[in-house]
Amino acid sequence: MRRSEQTVSTVNPSIPFNRQPVSPLKIGGRVIGYASLLVCAAFVLVPFVWMVLSSLKPNNEVFTVPIKVLPSVWHWENYVDIWTKSDMLIWLGNTVFFAVVVTFLQVLTGSFAAYGFSKIRFPGRNVLFMIYVATIAVPWQAYMVPQFKILSAIGLSDSRWSIVLLQAFGAFGVFMMKQFYDTIPEELSEAGRLDGLSEFGIYRRILLPLSGPSIAALGIITFTNTWNDYMGPLIYLRDRSLWTIQIGLKQFISQYDADYAMIMTGSVISVLPILVIFLIGQKQFIEGIATSGMKG
Repeated sequence: MRRSEQTVSTVNPSIPFNRQPVSPLKIGGRVIGYASLLVCAAFVLVPFVWMVLSSLKPNNEVFTVPIKVLPSVWHWENYVDIWTKSDMLIWLGNTVFFAVVVTFLQVLTGSFAAYGFSKIRFPGRNVLFMIYVATIAVPWQAYMVPQFKILSAIGLSDSRWSIVLLQAFGAFGVFMMKQFYDTIPEELSEAGRLDGLSEFGIYRRILLPLSGPSIAALGIITFTNTWNDYMGPLIYLRDRSLWTIQIGLKQFISQYDADYAMIMTGSVISVLPILVIFLIGQKQFIEGIATSGMKG
C-alpha cells in the first residue's frame, strides 16, 4: 500500500491522498453566493438589454402593455437613420476628443504629483497632501460660479480649453497613484539616484513601467467620468459644433420626444464606447484597484 501511494504521488503529486469531503454547509454557501451574483448581474444587464432591444423595435412597441421583449420586426435601419436625423458624428468626435485628452492629462499630472508626494521628502509634505486630497470632499457646485467667471474673464468660455482645463487635474488620481507608489520599495528609487538618475528619470524609467495596472484603472475611471459629464459641457459649451454626446442627446430627446426607438438607439451608441473600453481593460482595472490599496 505504501509503495502504491508513493507511486501515485510521484506521478501526480498535486493530488492529495486524504481529501476531506466538502461540507454541505460550504456547498450551500457557494450556491447562495453564485445565486446572489446572478441576481445582481441581472439587475445590471436587464436595463441595458431592454434598451438594445427597444432600439430595434418599431416606435409603437417600445412601451406596449404587456411588454414585448423581442421586436415583431427588427428595425436595424434605426442605427442608420439616427446619423441623418442628428449631429451624432460631431457629438461623438467632440466627446472622444475630451475623453482622450482629459484622460491623458489626468494620468500624467496625477501620477507625476503622486510621485512627488510619495518619493520626495520635503517639509510639510503630509500636510499639503492631506489638504489637496481634502478637496475631493468639496462639491463642484460650491466653486462652479467663480470658476466660470475666471474662465470667462480670460476668454476660455465656449471653447474646448474650458473643459480640458476643468478636468486636467484631479485629487482622486493623485491619491490613487500615491497609494500604489507607496507599495514600491524605496530601495529602487535610491538605486536610481546612485546611478545618477534625476527625479524625473526615476519617475519615467522605474516607477512608470511598474504602474501599468494603476494607470489603467485611473484611465478607465477618468475616461468614463469625462464621457458621461453633462454639467461641464452644458455650462461652458454654447456653440453647437462643440457639443458632446450627452448635450446632443438631451437636445435630440427634446426634438424627438415621441420617437422612443430612436432615443434608445442614441442611448445605445452613447454607452457602447464605455462598454468596449471597460471590457478591454477590465483585468488591468481590477488589478489596479486591488494594488492601489496595498501597503508594504
